[in-house]
Amino acid sequence: MSETVLNVMNYGAVGNGKIDDSQAFLRAWKAACQTTHVPRVFIPNRTFLLKPLTFSGPCKSSLIYFQIMGKIVAPNSKNAWRGRPTNTWVGFFGINGLSLFGSGQFDGQGSIWWSNPCMTNSAQNSAKCKAPAVVTFKRCNNLEISGLTYINPMNNHIQLTTCKNVTISNIRINAPETSPNTDGIDIASSTWVKIHNSVITTGDDCIAVSGGSSNIDIRGIFCGPGHGISVGALGHGGYDVVENVKVYNCTFKGTLTGVRIKTWQTSAVKVSDVSYTSIVGTSAMDTVINLSCSKSVGCTNIVLDHVDISLAKKGRKAIATCINAHGKATNTKPAIKCLLP
Repeated sequence: MSETVLNVMNYGAVGNGKIDDSQAFLRAWKAACQTTHVPRVFIPNRTFLLKPLTFSGPCKSSLIYFQIMGKIVAPNSKNAWRGRPTNTWVGFFGINGLSLFGSGQFDGQGSIWWSNPCMTNSAQNSAKCKAPAVVTFKRCNNLEISGLTYINPMNNHIQLTTCKNVTISNIRINAPETSPNTDGIDIASSTWVKIHNSVITTGDDCIAVSGGSSNIDIRGIFCGPGHGISVGALGHGGYDVVENVKVYNCTFKGTLTGVRIKTWQTSAVKVSDVSYTSIVGTSAMDTVINLSCSKSVGCTNIVLDHVDISLAKKGRKAIATCINAHGKATNTKPAIKCLLP
């Protein structure tokens, strides 16, 4: 199968980190999306400034490669989002067979959003504002992401929404411990997702699995600092389902919580078949395992096996808490009284 290489430099990109290269990237993408050969958009080892933009499908080829060897940086002013949606910086929408790979980097320059995510300098109504995600994938099936680095996000680093058959491997995610809402990878309404062999240091959840998601496989993750790996933030809007989530061979270091299921207590949320296996590490909080399930529906078939999480600071006792969680815990420290041995 023949391959067509489309270097963004040939479409007008400057690559000095100061001049906006968005239109050059979009021109390269348009050409890639229209070719019937397998296209490879190539981003060389330079620094590219991109304003908020979206790469949209469907494309003619069933495979499309996006090779990132350089550094992609966001604007250092919120004004770049004026007149544009503020939910994301770089969006990939409706693209099947997409592969992002390389040794490159996404730099969200997010510190300008952390103290106040609103578009204005005023803090008024700031609770209603949400900063952009660094990269959002929506309706992208057969998606692969590997090798890349994500730093300094405005909000979450990677957002998966209504995607199917996703593999994320060997990536690095890095945000300061004090940065708010900087989840590493958020999964919503997606299925058959694998996240393997990656390092995630954030100010919030390393990985969060939310409503409508199923068949999630997470292994070989180093997480810390951050809030751990969570089946989380479920049910605020009503009924949600999360099924078949497996987390194993992961290490936590100084996370806020290690193992966590968090749902709204008054919601109707069905969480089932969630397992944490071969998990070790330390937590900055006394509650190192927190299974907080809906009071009306609860969580079923929750399995913890060979989970050992201690406190980062000695002298206090690590504890596990749970609400309406049902399943089995073996070889787990601290002990979880609500789960069968």
